[in-house]
Amino acid sequence: MLGMKFFGCALSAHRNFSTKITGKNSKWAQGKYKSGYKAREGEAKNTKTRERVQWTDQQKQVMSAISEGKSVFITGSAGTGKTILVKHIIKQLKKRHGPSKVFVTAPTGVAACAISGQTLHSFAGIGCAMADRDTLLHRISKNDKAYKRWRKAEALVLDESSMVDAELFESLDFIARAIKQVDEVWGGIQLVVSGDFFQLPPVKPQQNSGGKEFAFEAECWDSSFDLQVNLTKVFRQSDPQLIKLLQGIRRGESDPEDLKLLEQSCSKAEPDPTVVQLYPRNEDVNRVNSSRLASLGNELVVYTAVDSGEDSLKRQLEQGIAPKEIALCEDARVMLVKNLNTWRGLVNGATGTVTGFYESEDVGVTRICDDGLLPVVRFDSGLEMTIEPNTWTANEGDSVAKREQLPLILAWASSIHKCQGMTLDRLHTDLSRAFENGMVYVALSRVRSLEGLYLSGFDPSKIKVHPKVAQFYNKFTSEQDKEGEDDNVSQNKNGSNDNSSQEINGRKYMRAYIK
Repeated sequence: MLGMKFFGCALSAHRNFSTKITGKNSKWAQGKYKSGYKAREGEAKNTKTRERVQWTDQQKQVMSAISEGKSVFITGSAGTGKTILVKHIIKQLKKRHGPSKVFVTAPTGVAACAISGQTLHSFAGIGCAMADRDTLLHRISKNDKAYKRWRKAEALVLDESSMVDAELFESLDFIARAIKQVDEVWGGIQLVVSGDFFQLPPVKPQQNSGGKEFAFEAECWDSSFDLQVNLTKVFRQSDPQLIKLLQGIRRGESDPEDLKLLEQSCSKAEPDPTVVQLYPRNEDVNRVNSSRLASLGNELVVYTAVDSGEDSLKRQLEQGIAPKEIALCEDARVMLVKNLNTWRGLVNGATGTVTGFYESEDVGVTRICDDGLLPVVRFDSGLEMTIEPNTWTANEGDSVAKREQLPLILAWASSIHKCQGMTLDRLHTDLSRAFENGMVYVALSRVRSLEGLYLSGFDPSKIKVHPKVAQFYNKFTSEQDKEGEDDNVSQNKNGSNDNSSQEINGRKYMRAYIK
């Protein structure tokens, strides 16, 4: 707990409390404080260690395969727990192989920082400019650090695989075989790939890919995995009607009844300023947040991130979601960009309003804020608390870079790309602005309930799915169903009536190969 400097006398549980801050910040003598706050926060931090994830049978199946050294592809719709499962798997892999031999990657800086990893290009040492695989291998052979990473790697995690194209996937398999000098898929590296191809597509497929775009089109895709699992249990939403609607949009289907639900969420009125607005483009996000902040007319408190560690990894932190600099003031709308305590609802995407600032003598605070002030946020859930600095890491084997910053961003607006992985209670988006396959689905699948969904410019033609993705998942599902039918026939012959086992097997999709 940070050392906080409070002034005044003891107060009852519901009285207001003001700090006394001298000098140019004297106007910050404001904010509300409940006398039980410190105790409750300390209690929450203690109980956090007692939180236990209730893993589904599918998730347990994946973890079991990982413990046996198998390579796994994990997919599933938004809100099925892919990220939390991947984070747990990373811990498993580090125990199995040792931290220095496990490399965690994602195609973009934002996605990589979310799992404390590094970008795929950074790990591979191939640079930004793509080329044929022999040229890439030559680049790596001249890059001592990258070459050693490949030689050392025993496990590789790749998150958000929908943004990786087939050419890159095949090239990395070729590179792994060549550098490891092992004629096995991925040079014998245990591979864990996660992502939903119905969501955002590859950033820019290679021109020489022979018409192949997605990673699953790579020749080595099927042979890369011992197990491919489509997670089916949705955690983010609980309303069956909304889940059905989102699953239809994910597949590119426009059911008339579902479209009526979306039409009911449309409004021509100006959206409530407390509702997060999602935009496809960053310039719209920056414009809205800057103008809203300026319109408040309140004095700003600036927080500048402190970076440390490996210089190459520091550059990657710049691409992450934690901003280098953020300016806040009273009444600013903010959003958490990191899970602080899921038990209390302090999750990535939780929104609230800055109600004031408190002075802190903690060195960590003064490093990022010259005034030594911490924002107090009243979250939309009703919880009010002081937000302390947090740390993001980028890892490259034993090398680490860290960014220390408040886990907040301005929340009048956010980009659809950066909201992947977030859960929002309320959102507003203009669907007519969507321009990529899967973008409508990514935006709508952030919200918990239909009551929190506000739309404008509703246009069913924007619900797009790439036909190759639809074909991939149709085949995926049919093979799962075939597995289930075979298992059920076998169980019936043996007189088994274990329904839960039948359901698990019905969702299983395993491809074994001999190494």
